[in-house]
Amino acid sequence: MQGIETFIPTTTKIDYINELLKVGFDTIDFGSFVSPKAIPQLKDTAKVLDKLDISKSHSKLLAIVANERGAKDACEFEEIDCLGYPFSISETFQQRNTNASIEDSLSRLEKINDLAVKTGKSVVVYLSMGFGNPYGDPWGPEVVIDWTNKLVDRLGIQTVALSDTVGVAEPGLITSLFNALIPELPHVEIGAHLHTTPDTYAEKLKAAHDAGCRRFDSAIKGFGGCPMAKDDLVGNMPTEKMIAWFIEHNIATKINETALEKAVHQSTYVFKD
Repeated sequence: MQGIETFIPTTTKIDYINELLKVGFDTIDFGSFVSPKAIPQLKDTAKVLDKLDISKSHSKLLAIVANERGAKDACEFEEIDCLGYPFSISETFQQRNTNASIEDSLSRLEKINDLAVKTGKSVVVYLSMGFGNPYGDPWGPEVVIDWTNKLVDRLGIQTVALSDTVGVAEPGLITSLFNALIPELPHVEIGAHLHTTPDTYAEKLKAAHDAGCRRFDSAIKGFGGCPMAKDDLVGNMPTEKMIAWFIEHNIATKINETALEKAVHQSTYVFKD
């Protein structure tokens, strides 16, 4: 929702996320505690949270934060299980996304993690530009591996999602990165936050899954992308196609397919042409 300029009514968001909570996802990225000036679409996150029916859902609720102030706000809510933080290994994108240098961002993340630990929440770090970037900043598999190890060793981060922020990841690179990281960090959950064009989602899924990845981010119908990345947004991994791919390949999920169909239908009220 974050890249849509027209404000989506709070009740529409609530109805949609309540349908998502019935599907059986491990985690729902439901909102964001960031500056309303930066992401005005999500200024009503606290109001949305107040009306979510979590009583019968096993899904964890994740809120995105960009600094210590946002983390403090999120930690006030017992219902929130996880704080998500976009940590970029591209200096240019880190400045664009959170108005901070990489070193400043690391310091922010340390404070956010401390707050999370004190309030019994976990932290999910999205390693932005994890598969390359268009800005000419230094990048390579060794940079990704080095930063992932720093986050784990220095801060004790237990979940890192390699993020293909601008959709440049190719199957060979996806496989090699997960093959390098997952065996090296067996106690850390290494996830895939892949952006994709409509015709490349399957090859990216296969590459990550074959390399041992078991945490996948997605959005229904592939809506969205990162509004801070570039103007022509590359879509998110489409949830319904991802689940269909898992089913086709006999990969077990805990997804309620009927509930997913209802959520897909509900999404049409949120993401209008």
